[in-house]
Amino acid sequence: MSLPARLLITPGEPAGIGPDLILQYCQQKQHTPLCVVADRTLLQQRAQQLDLDIRFHEPTKDDFDENEILQSEPKVLNLLHIPLVNPCTTGKLQHQNARYVLNCLDRAIDLCLASNNYALITGPVHKGNINDAGIKFSGHTEYLAARAKTDLPVMMLATTGLRVALATTHVPLANIPALITKPLIEQTLTILHDDLVNKFHISDPRITVCGLNPHAGESGHLGNEEIKIIEPVVNKLNQQGMKLTGPLPADTAFTPAQMQQTDAYLAMYHDQGLPVLKHVGFGNAVNITLGLPFVRTSVDHGTALELAGSGKADMSSLRLAIKTAIQMIKTQT
Repeated sequence: MSLPARLLITPGEPAGIGPDLILQYCQQKQHTPLCVVADRTLLQQRAQQLDLDIRFHEPTKDDFDENEILQSEPKVLNLLHIPLVNPCTTGKLQHQNARYVLNCLDRAIDLCLASNNYALITGPVHKGNINDAGIKFSGHTEYLAARAKTDLPVMMLATTGLRVALATTHVPLANIPALITKPLIEQTLTILHDDLVNKFHISDPRITVCGLNPHAGESGHLGNEEIKIIEPVVNKLNQQGMKLTGPLPADTAFTPAQMQQTDAYLAMYHDQGLPVLKHVGFGNAVNITLGLPFVRTSVDHGTALELAGSGKADMSSLRLAIKTAIQMIKTQT
């Protein structure tokens, strides 16, 4: 990879706190060139609401040139203007702007796919608003994978001392058992292992695998997915040189002793692993998509419509998302 890297950031839902966080962050000098992909007027109006000074540096060429993304001084922001569909009212969702949210994402994804000098940081979106606008959208992870033509993205959240990846993401709980298959578990663990090695420089990662059922199936009395699916895959990959433990019951997998022996966890579904992580590090965690051809990180929180324009939004997760993206893109080869 050639350096320096460039960071692209999408604010997400325009009525939420995404624009606030970016404007607050850019009051300081950025040591890695960062460019926001968003509507100019939206950012100007939100800066006025927040009583923040901001100047924009915009590309002068019709074809976006990464060399025009400069290392910014405080209160100066590189901007790639994507127009809103409808004027935005702070704190109020509008179905019309659901398409704008995806237009920003599409432009940023296209740039990431065209050059490996980019990493993408995404602000919070409102999935309900996008779906209510008639656009099928289950989440950033799935959308990014479809646009990048990635067969299997892996969602991982991380905070200090804890990383949790998911075998399934934004699907109804009733659908999960049918999705837990040997190919899914094997591919997910392989992607998790390889990205821990290649993007996080953990030479021999230790991964703890959770079971699906209570007590990891209780020897088949509470479910047999552990015996028939998860355990055979764990054994197979261990024989190939990975360091996997499990399947363990989720209620004891996250004990302090086990966490000390674990570089990352694989949970079977969203609300199995993420409540633990968010209890440990909410507001100071980062969402990472593994398995993509580019680096993508995101904040770990929602749109917080009630805080938009108030100046009370906490930047901790955005700072960590940016820091993590910089670390990941600079370790790629």
